[in-house]
Amino acid sequence: MSIRLIVNADDFGFTRDVNEGIVEAHSNGILTAATLMANGDAFDHAVGLARQNPSLDIGCHLVIVQGQSVLDPGRTLPASLQGVATSLLLGQLPVYEEFAAQVRKIKAAGIHPTHLDTHKHTHLLPPVLKAVVRIARNFSIPWVRRPFDFKPGTSATAKLINLRKPAVISALRELKTTDHFAGFQLTGILNEANLIETLEQLPAGLTEFMCHPGYLGPELEYAATRLKASRQVELQALTSPAVRRVIVDRRISLTGYPATG
Repeated sequence: MSIRLIVNADDFGFTRDVNEGIVEAHSNGILTAATLMANGDAFDHAVGLARQNPSLDIGCHLVIVQGQSVLDPGRTLPASLQGVATSLLLGQLPVYEEFAAQVRKIKAAGIHPTHLDTHKHTHLLPPVLKAVVRIARNFSIPWVRRPFDFKPGTSATAKLINLRKPAVISALRELKTTDHFAGFQLTGILNEANLIETLEQLPAGLTEFMCHPGYLGPELEYAATRLKASRQVELQALTSPAVRRVIVDRRISLTGYPATG
């Protein structure tokens, strides 16, 4: 079986300097896909770039943590995962309706998303996972991220996440998922060396590699995120000639989300 790889950037639409880094990683690197934040401050800028780069496979980065609501403009979403959990317990977070509003905004901009994932992997939470499955079915979006690194981590967070693996895979069984996933454990620390190490260990089949490239410009500098300088390091890795050589040497096929299986 061949090795196929989707290199997917989260946070398209977050800031203009992030958007420009994502497009650079696609035009001059190995990036093949991105997921668009409907509530991102640079949403319109991202839509324009997507139109100029039709080979970039666009999905939806569903957001219920951080930023503003699309369903109820002016309302702020919970600032943390703990806040999301509390809001869910209190019945104060209409997850499906918020996600539906975000997908509708993306589609109204002329973009037809091929895949779904969630900001901060919130679809690990059962109520959010249920809403994501409904969104995928109701809006005919075939692919959903399975956020479990093919090399299980040893940290407490990684072990906790892997406890959800059977339930998540079961919930997504009637939808399309890649065979493998990578990138979670490298969030914030991805560089040329560990990207090459990951590529050299990729298993056969289709893998999604999650990343967060960008330029460290003034908008990102003042944005509410811990991923700042690291985004530019990721961009350098994704456009590295040494990384490209590993892709060629291992005969890794770079692809977007296939229309079939």
